[in-house]
This record gives sequence, C-alpha cells and structure tokens, in this order.
Amino acid sequence: MGKAKVSKEIDRISFQLGMINCFVEMVACGVKKLALSPPVTPEDYAVIKDASDDIVKGFGIKSYLEKSLLVTDHQSPEFTRGRWSILYYEDDEVLEAYLALKEKKQHLEQSGRYDKTARQEISRAFMRLLSYPENKIDEKLSKDTQSDPYMVVKE
Repeated sequence: MGKAKVSKEIDRISFQLGMINCFVEMVACGVKKLALSPPVTPEDYAVIKDASDDIVKGFGIKSYLEKSLLVTDHQSPEFTRGRWSILYYEDDEVLEAYLALKEKKQHLEQSGRYDKTARQEISRAFMRLLSYPENKIDEKLSKDTQSDPYMVVKE
C-alpha cells in the first residue's frame, strides 16, 4: 500500500476527531459493537476529550478511557505503547466483555499459560468484540507478523 499524497499537512487532532466521529457513528448504527479511537498521547487526549464526549453524547452511546489497551495479535504492542485509547460502545455488556477479556489474559500470563493457542483465543475474542468478520479474523491470525492499522497521520 503506497503512501497517501497530501498537498497540505493534515492536522493530527482534526484527523483523530474525524476517526472518532466515524467510529462512534458505526457503533451507534449497530455496525460495530466496540470501536477504538486512534491511540493518542495523554496530551492529545486532553485536547480531544471534550469533543469526543460531545460526539458520544450526540450519537447517544458510551465511552471508556483505556490507558492500557489490551494487547493481542490484532496489533503490535508498539502501536499503543504510552498512548491511550477511548473505547466506544452502546451496551454495557460489551465493555464488561472487554474488561473480562483483559483480565483473562492477565490471569493466563500470571499463571504461565499464555501460549500461542491462548493468545489466538484472546485475539479472536477481541476482534469479535470489534465486529470483525470471521474470515478477516482468520486472515489476520494466519499471518506470522502483526500489522498495525494504516494511519495517514502519525506523531
């Protein structure tokens, strides 16, 4: 995939809020059970928080600030290291399922049972919460290396 050619520099904050607006709408319309903001620095979060809250309120859904996003085969640990993500959801059961999944992973790691099979199980469950189709989950998990989402604007 080639680099996007942009004649003007894209403002990072506006880009983040545009992504947030899109993902919040997807949750509100029932396309996704759970959506994630782009990973943001704590400093950027301070700038976007009020606008994110307004978007969430406007669409009538909920959000949760995650300062340590669940790391799975969905993306590399470096993609979110030192950054926060805002989780967007409509039903409390979705947030509860995410938090239970994160706790399960931690328990497996602490007990020394977080092997490849467990990692793929956790990854699959996380991607299902994000409403990925099964064929895309299979495709992503069949790769030997993790691939981070493509971002036009980076820090």
